[in-house]
Amino acid sequence: MSRKPGGGFIGDGLAQIGALGLFLLSVLAAVPRSLRYFAETVRQIFFVGAMSLVIIMTCGLFIGLVLGLQLYEVLSRFGSTASVGTVVAIALYRELGPVVTALLFAGRAGTSITAEIGLMRATDQLAAMEMMAVDPMAYVVAPRFLAGVIAMPLLASIFNALAIFGSHLVAVTWLGLDNGTFWSNMTGAVDVWTDVMNGVWKSAVFGAVVTLVATFQGYSTAPTSEGVAYATTRTVVYSSILTLAIDFLMTAFLM
Repeated sequence: MSRKPGGGFIGDGLAQIGALGLFLLSVLAAVPRSLRYFAETVRQIFFVGAMSLVIIMTCGLFIGLVLGLQLYEVLSRFGSTASVGTVVAIALYRELGPVVTALLFAGRAGTSITAEIGLMRATDQLAAMEMMAVDPMAYVVAPRFLAGVIAMPLLASIFNALAIFGSHLVAVTWLGLDNGTFWSNMTGAVDVWTDVMNGVWKSAVFGAVVTLVATFQGYSTAPTSEGVAYATTRTVVYSSILTLAIDFLMTAFLM
């Protein structure tokens, strides 16, 4: 990226932040108009949600297996192996579930959204919609934004369920921890509003952030194949950075 006179990288960064903020306002204004395209919103929920289930479930299972194995070994040093289920559940509900799901979502669904909208820009489909009096923000962008906000908490819940199942396999089935101890300690320590709902709010915000970045990069990309490729890369990078930064801010605020 070349430097602009008097601006430089800092100026370009601030301009991008401002453009993203204005784009968010345009998306929110288009959400009521997008309700007439309800079928498109449902299709996008299936595309970004159901089509992401394989990677979400697979990664959730293996992360749960690793967590169960590592925590059992560490807690055994202090004679606290009975707390494996509790530690796994709290870590997943509060942090790992929403964050890892958002990173996986950005890599799978976010890049697809950016590439799809970027190709619409490159092939003048968005301009053709405007000529036919179809609002691209209401028909293309807003349904994908709503789909991300709706699908992300559901995907995070599935991720958490598979991760807890994986930790149960390791701790109980393999290492011999008592099944009743595993579940009773977990259910007694995990609070629905403090732990579970905080993760739900986080995942909804992360879904909004990832889909906002993805749609913005696709909508504003240069109408070339190279521009679409760069926009797809920026989606993953910016979404990952914003997810981790917002996670810290939300954790500090919610605690």
